[in-house]
This record gives sequence, C-alpha cells and structure tokens, in this order.
Amino acid sequence: MSETVTNWAGNIVYTAKELHRPRSLTALGALVAGSARVRVLGSGHSFNAIAEPGAGGVLLSLAGLPAEVDVDAAARTVRVGGGVRYAELARRVHGHGFALPNMASLPHISVAGSVATGTHGSGVGNGSLASAVREVEIVTADGSTVVVGRGDRRFGGAVTSLGALGVVTALTLDLEPSFEVEQYVFTELPLAGLDPAAFETVMACAYSVSLFTDWREPGFRQVWLKRRTDQPMPGFPWAPPATEKMHPVPGMPAVNCTEQFGVPGPWHERLPHFRAAFTPSSGAELQSEYLLPRRHALDALRAVDAIRETVAPVLQICEVRTVAPDEQWLSPAYGRDTVALHFTWFEDTAAVLPVVRRLEEALEGLDARPHWGKVFTTPAGVVRARYPRLEDFAALAREFDPGAKFANEFVRDVLVG
Repeated sequence: MSETVTNWAGNIVYTAKELHRPRSLTALGALVAGSARVRVLGSGHSFNAIAEPGAGGVLLSLAGLPAEVDVDAAARTVRVGGGVRYAELARRVHGHGFALPNMASLPHISVAGSVATGTHGSGVGNGSLASAVREVEIVTADGSTVVVGRGDRRFGGAVTSLGALGVVTALTLDLEPSFEVEQYVFTELPLAGLDPAAFETVMACAYSVSLFTDWREPGFRQVWLKRRTDQPMPGFPWAPPATEKMHPVPGMPAVNCTEQFGVPGPWHERLPHFRAAFTPSSGAELQSEYLLPRRHALDALRAVDAIRETVAPVLQICEVRTVAPDEQWLSPAYGRDTVALHFTWFEDTAAVLPVVRRLEEALEGLDARPHWGKVFTTPAGVVRARYPRLEDFAALAREFDPGAKFANEFVRDVLVG
C-alpha cells in the first residue's frame, strides 16, 4: 500500500512509497537479502537525505522488532534492540540500578540511529553516545549477522557507520551504577571577556554544561549546568541564576523541560533537556551542527557573532556543548577534544540554506565537521578531508557490502566523491 514517508521534521519526503516494518530478525534478513538497495529510517530525526534509499530502494523501520533491553548486572552492560529509543532504554536500565554515562538533549531518538550518526550529549569528560558501545550486531547484504566488538580491528568503523555496513539490529552498551543529577540554569553570560581559560572553566564546571543563544545579542541567554550529586557543587560567578523555569527557545513553554532549580532526580530525568513524557509529534524546525577542535571554540563563537545579523533572523536557538574525544573513525569528535555548535532553525529551507552556507564560510579554517544527520552544504570532498580514517572506513564498507547495497547517494559522496 502506497504511503508518503517523511522524516520527523517533514523537510525530507522519501522516494520509497512504503516503510517496511519486519517483525522478526528472520523476516528482516530475508527482506535485506532479497533487496537491491536498503536504508534504515531510525526514528526519523535526521534533517538530510542520509536515510534516502533511492529509486526502487527499500526503506526499513526497526520499530516492529522486539524491543529488547537485556541488562547483564554482572558485566555492567545492556544489550538493546536496534529499534529501541533512549527514553525506554534509560527507564529500563535505571530500574536495574544502572545508568548510561550520558544522553542527548532529546530522549526520543533511537539508540542505533544516534550512534550511527555521531550524536552526543555534553560534558568535557563525556564522549559521544557511541563511546558507550561495546559490541554491535549488523545484518549484512546477504541477510546474515556479523558481530563486531571492542578489540576487533573493524570496531573503529562499525558503530558510527552511517548505515553503510548493514542494518544494526542490536548494540551492547557499557553501564555504570545509577546516579542522581541536579540541574541549574543561569542567564545572560557575556561573550565579551571570555578568554580560552575562562571558556574552559565554564564548560568544565559541571558534569554537563550547555550554553544557549539566539544571536540577537552577543553572549548567551542561558547556561544549563547538570551536576552529579556525587561530584562537587560548582560555583558559577559569571552569570545570575534564573528566577523562573526556562525553555532553551525563548517563548516556548518550560513545562516540557526537565526539572531545574537544583531539584535532584535520576540521571535519565535530568541529562536530557526535555522530558521523556513530552513526545513531539512533528518538528517545525531544521537543524545544523558543526563540531570543531575545542581549542577553536572562541574563534568559532566570534566568527558566528560577526555574522549574527545574518544568522539571527532564521534561528530559533543555538546550543554550545563540549564532547570528549572518541575512537570511531567517522565520529565528528574522533580524536580530539571537541566543541559543538548546534543551530535550530525555523522551518524554511529556502531561507535557511543561504545562511548555512554563510555560516560554513565563517567557520572556514577551523576544521569544522558537520553532524552527519543535520543540514549542511559543505562539499563532500571537504568533509572527507576532515576525517583521517576515511579511507579505512571506505575499505571496511567494501568488505561488508561489496555490492554497495547500503550505499545511497549520501554515502557514496562521503566515501568516493
């Protein structure tokens, strides 16, 4: 039966006229083996054509598979099915007395899709979400399953893989004992006067720190600190505390955000910015994100500030976060302490794309890697040059998928130009 399939934001309409939802691994393997082209949609929270299967291709959803969440308390790991979202995973893990090291700002995204695109939370000591992965299970082109774990020579390319190796049906993640977090919000942190040492101090003063600005004025409208209660209480003399509960986007209702004013709560109810019970039905927005070496953070912020009159009219909010280095070859945080500049735009592609191009020009020379699942216009050749293990990943993709069954136009641009 024909249907219109779009991403969450609705800015991408896929050529596939049906979203296949196999209900068992056997059915999934048979579908993959019998198809010429295959891509997986995940939770649809990508804003570009990374999931587009192309004409005649099969678009898969894993939401019909069993929602496996199997905690191994002795090993301090959890095996999670490819269609499971972070909100459900976190709730189940917490019920066993464990925690994930970090979460993204929105808990409604799928685990497999998040790590495949290099998605992350915040914190100078916290790696991307892929950093927690110990083992990945992949259905390859012939319908068989390959398991790749740490210590395997292929592991550095197997997790943040853009869906180019096959269909990720399960992941095993490291866990730690459950912990509680307090969240504090401060307002009006000036950009002027921030030097590299001060920026580092601000971003390291809590377990997770996010800066928010709409670039209508220089500086940051809000600073969100997430403190683990088993770690020291941070001082924050640089900005006054908020006097009311805040939403990152000015004018939006704060009721959908996680608890503030230092009220302690479980890790999974504080590390995201938004409550799991608040499920957005559609995204009236576009998103871009650029991840740069953290040593370039102030240069990048000043570059954006210099063009804020161009950026601000189409911007809802910009978030600045930090990410620790990881070892996934295609991770935007691969091999370097990272600062991430995230832009949530208004839903107007024609107006946003010229601003994205201007923003990328402003960041030129700062080695910015665009997030794989967001809107960007950086030429594929430039993107490829910013990943030192790109050729290793391309060889791995040929090993796993010699017929290029999982290589859509987006992947081919990344791998071969």
